[in-house]
Amino acid sequence: MTRHLLDLADLDAAGVADIIRLCGTDTRPLDGSSVAMVFEKPSARTRNSTEMAVVDLGGHPVMITDAEVGIDRRETAEDVIRTLACYHRIVAARVNDHNVLERMRSTLDGARIGVGLVNLLSDHSHPCQAVADVLTLADEFGGIHALAGRTVTYVGDANNVTVSLSQAMLASGVNVRVAAPVGYQLTEAMVASIERFSSEGATLVQTDDPVAAAQGADALYTDVWVSMGQEADAEVRRLELADYTINEELVAVGAPGVIVLHCLPAHRGEEISHEVLEGPASRVWRQAAHRRTAMRGVLRWLMGED
Repeated sequence: MTRHLLDLADLDAAGVADIIRLCGTDTRPLDGSSVAMVFEKPSARTRNSTEMAVVDLGGHPVMITDAEVGIDRRETAEDVIRTLACYHRIVAARVNDHNVLERMRSTLDGARIGVGLVNLLSDHSHPCQAVADVLTLADEFGGIHALAGRTVTYVGDANNVTVSLSQAMLASGVNVRVAAPVGYQLTEAMVASIERFSSEGATLVQTDDPVAAAQGADALYTDVWVSMGQEADAEVRRLELADYTINEELVAVGAPGVIVLHCLPAHRGEEISHEVLEGPASRVWRQAAHRRTAMRGVLRWLMGED
């Protein structure tokens, strides 16, 4: 069966573990194959990490911008994916609307086309980032199998990154706390869906108190308050999230040796202070480097490795 990864919900906890394990193997399953990388949004880490991971695995990456395909403007999503499937073994896409990925997957499977599809970011989830996050924690705390019982606290706007982070952490036995103001929290339906990933008794809790959520945490995590497409609400969002900055005071209430993560880009002085981002607790650049490691595991899994 052809594999796709649109959301970690496509897997279970064991499937997440399989991808993470494949990050550390040395196979080159893309020899003689190409990967199309479709970007509706600008990218730095995602493009570079994906392109280099394809090369690492022996493949040929092809970058395709929004101007070249114009999904649902120049051509429908269905026609775009059918065309790309004529040339490439895997299509990796960074899209505005997650439903575009769902339509692409349905088209591939409906026509029984053996081309894998992977979500490089959508408004719903960011699964490849979450794999990199687990790898970063594993570096810090003694390996994947040493993560069970640790606690990660996400601070700020509970968004697509938060969803995938929570799924991956619970699957690895890591407790997740989400500190966000009312109106910026995960919905009850999201929480119920995420909780099915729980392994080894890991839990997900939400609060509007960032200090309480950070108390004794092994890692603090944040993302920008204003993402692409939210610029019209920027001032309101900054006002309502003003008390949810990861700063030196918040780091001080974490566990001894607490680390700080950020999926980047960072707006220093908003969701994270400059001092913390560049301070001794920051593992942000190692986390960014692991985007490449993570993509190697994702691509191997898409190619059918176990």
